[in-house]
Amino acid sequence: MRRPRRSARSGPGRPSGIRWTIRLRLTLLYGVLFLVTGVLLLTAVYLLVAGRPPWAGAGLPTPPAESGGLGAGVPDPAAGLEERLRQQRSGYLKELLTASGIALALLTFLSVWLGWLMAGRTLRPLRTMAHTAKAISANDLHRRLGAPGPADEIKELADAFDALLDHLEGAFEAQRRFVTNASHELRTPLTFERSLLEITLADPDASAAELRETCVRVLGGNARQEKLIEALLTLARSQRGLDRRVPVDLAAPAAESLARPHTADGPPGVRLRGDLAPAAVLGDPPLVERLIANLVDNAVRHNVPDGEVRVWTGLHEGRPALRVRNTGPKVLPAQVDLIFQPFQRLHATRLGGHDGQGIGLSIVAAIAAAHDADLHAEPLPEGGLEIRVDFPAVARW
Repeated sequence: MRRPRRSARSGPGRPSGIRWTIRLRLTLLYGVLFLVTGVLLLTAVYLLVAGRPPWAGAGLPTPPAESGGLGAGVPDPAAGLEERLRQQRSGYLKELLTASGIALALLTFLSVWLGWLMAGRTLRPLRTMAHTAKAISANDLHRRLGAPGPADEIKELADAFDALLDHLEGAFEAQRRFVTNASHELRTPLTFERSLLEITLADPDASAAELRETCVRVLGGNARQEKLIEALLTLARSQRGLDRRVPVDLAAPAAESLARPHTADGPPGVRLRGDLAPAAVLGDPPLVERLIANLVDNAVRHNVPDGEVRVWTGLHEGRPALRVRNTGPKVLPAQVDLIFQPFQRLHATRLGGHDGQGIGLSIVAAIAAAHDADLHAEPLPEGGLEIRVDFPAVARW
């Protein structure tokens, strides 16, 4: 026989049928506080009245001294008066205590009722926020709470939740665009390679040279797909955050990137110059190397014939920094933010037929964000870009 499950809301000493909402708890808190303060006030008043403090007034009149005209057997009138006053005072105290107790009970019930109403009125925006938050889903992220009222804690909570929804909506939209663009980028070369193979295999008179040429073209497309997949994996890894932080000198990977041949990456005659000084950062060495390599490759690819690429590393205002500057086509200020979005290629980047994957600078932006670095791109008046990456300052190791 199965044992009945215990309700998650019930606890020790708490009825399972009562839902202990914030409104109920606030109401009970208001009632208990009023009852305690009322009892304390009633006790203080009773003690002050019963104890006759010095400021309560004059006491009983002092009887006159005995004189020779009164006999010794005459009764003292003050004694009977004092006894009657004591009885009368005791009755007044009982009536005071009874009336005060009844008034306190009535006012306690009144305070509980008013506390219930005020708690409900105060928590009404929270109920509205809860209903709206339940109605919001991944496909309805454009809705906002928009809580009205003064700038109190509830308003701040609603504004913070709306800001969170703004970030989530932007992240979902970016993810959708990324998946769509990535699918297109991967599907296009696959379709091309399949068509190339089908056309070649459909020709019964195809020679060995033609078959070999087809295989070479398919292998070239496969290599480009491999680079794209590797870039996508690097982007996902950098967006996930850093698993470790070790000392890295920006000058070393910058020198390796400058020494690597770039003749097939961009227009002919592009010169690479470096001004490399030590710049120590804490980060992931492979990601830092990829950031620098992508910046240099991008500067070479999107250049002009006989252009120039300058790479600088060093300290800027006490922070390790990297500067990559190139000549090239002019870039409008409004286009600067687009170049850091995945698969966004400007018209100027297709010069000379050298087109990248459209994901290099988005990887740079993700790696910079993972290292808490500031990334800035500034179009140059004569053409080209200067991209600056300022890493957080670190102590010398």
